[in-house]
Amino acid sequence: MYQNLSAAQFGAGMRQTGALLIDVRRPDEFAQGHLPAALNMDVSDPDFAQRIATLDTKRPAYVYCRSGARSAKAAKELGLAGFTHVFNLAGGMLEWPSKLGRSTLRK
Repeated sequence: MYQNLSAAQFGAGMRQTGALLIDVRRPDEFAQGHLPAALNMDVSDPDFAQRIATLDTKRPAYVYCRSGARSAKAAKELGLAGFTHVFNLAGGMLEWPSKLGRSTLRK
């Protein structure tokens, strides 16, 4: 189970101490710009389930993609992997209020 959050809610939550921020887009999309401190774990990669199995399931997980569809799929998989606090950015980066930089968020 996961919860969809607005950009404002997602932004506040991802800044919490201990939160995992996971960008589930392809590496080429990630390279074009991502949120600071985000891990890139492509949900379409065959080893996605194995990669998320290495993460601490006790930490809250915040997932995003371009439009919210891939991250919703990833959020379901995180729940199946044992995460109890999973949050999806509703509408994805299309709803994010700022432009993304290669390594930082620009306003």
